Amino acid sequence: MEKIYSENSLKNIEKREPKEETVNFLLNYSKALNVKDYNNMRFETLLN
Repeated sequence: MEKIYSENSLKNIEKREPKEETVNFLLNYSKALNVKDYNNMRFETLLN
């Protein structure tokens, strides 16, 4: 069974690249995310 799965997965290997829209979304999200630690607590705020 292992042999079947590995043969199929090798046939379907493609070089995949993310869409520009996805990259921009993640970059903007990470820029807007603000994390503060205070007295052993973590506060996460989204500054949008």
